[in-house]
Amino acid sequence: MSTTTVKPAPAGLKAARLPRWTPYVVAAGSLAVASAVGLAADLSSRIQWGLIAALLFVGVSYALAARVEGPRQARDRLATSVVWVMFLLAVIPLASLIYETVKRGAKVLDGYFLSHSMGVVADDETGGGIYHAIIGTLEQVGLACLIAVPIGLLTAIYLVEYGRGKLAKAVTFFVDVMTGIPSIVAGLFVLSFWILILGFDFSGWAGAMALSILMMPVVVRSTEEMLKLVPNELREASLALGVPKWRTILKVVLPTAIGGITTGVMLAVARIAGETAPVLLLVWTNPFINTNPFDGPQGSLPLYIYQQYASGTNAGYDRAWAAALTLIAFIMILNLVARGIARWKAPKTGR
Repeated sequence: MSTTTVKPAPAGLKAARLPRWTPYVVAAGSLAVASAVGLAADLSSRIQWGLIAALLFVGVSYALAARVEGPRQARDRLATSVVWVMFLLAVIPLASLIYETVKRGAKVLDGYFLSHSMGVVADDETGGGIYHAIIGTLEQVGLACLIAVPIGLLTAIYLVEYGRGKLAKAVTFFVDVMTGIPSIVAGLFVLSFWILILGFDFSGWAGAMALSILMMPVVVRSTEEMLKLVPNELREASLALGVPKWRTILKVVLPTAIGGITTGVMLAVARIAGETAPVLLLVWTNPFINTNPFDGPQGSLPLYIYQQYASGTNAGYDRAWAAALTLIAFIMILNLVARGIARWKAPKTGR
């Protein structure tokens, strides 16, 4: 019985490596040098300081890696450092936005603010709340979901399971076109047809129709992609057992993709919850509580934010920031609910 002896590699063949803490040291040094340059050059914008630090971080990381680890690892570190810089450039504005909204919105955000309407409170007076706007937004978004979700879901099922030929291509083309429609165009369409031609009044229902037009293509596209991810083997197994195709879709395909479909619907809701143009054109505004979306103007959070900030008063600014914080919290809760449902309904893989 023979034994094989593995000889250790010569010391000269072992590639040198930078310590793991090198990126942190380089980042700290880049920030320090950028701050010194900014102070010396009297650069008032912190954005300029950040750009200098980013360039220094990328350049120094590449130079150190090229000197110690060789050109191949240097290119790898260059790509990694660029990715980190791009990530920070994306995260910093978002974090700054959330920080500023929480800081300014927390001034008047309390139980009274959430449970009262503007009523007879003038824009330059303190007090008032967003209860009427919350009710309007919930009803308008809910009605838009009742319109868009069934139509979008059935359209996606047709495109994936049945769609063939010119009709399917035409539907796909128009869905793509609707995805890029500006919100103001959807509002003008409903305004001209529902209010000017048919003669109906401004209402939450009119706004919901415009919001459903914006929501529908998002639901179609997200549902279509989720249905395509369902393995064909599941469909074939069900059909092989003699199950009709419609029942296979209902009992096999949809339950498998329900997590992703729910996530797509929630993303579509988040897309329309902050729209202002259709609400301004079709719902108008009402400082009082109106719980009937089919009768008269209603309040809504996006339009409330716009009007309060446009008032130009300190009280209006505070109410606008508080309403913006409420809207962000509403959308965040929807996304968390969507993630929870997607994880709950995700297909379980046994060991």
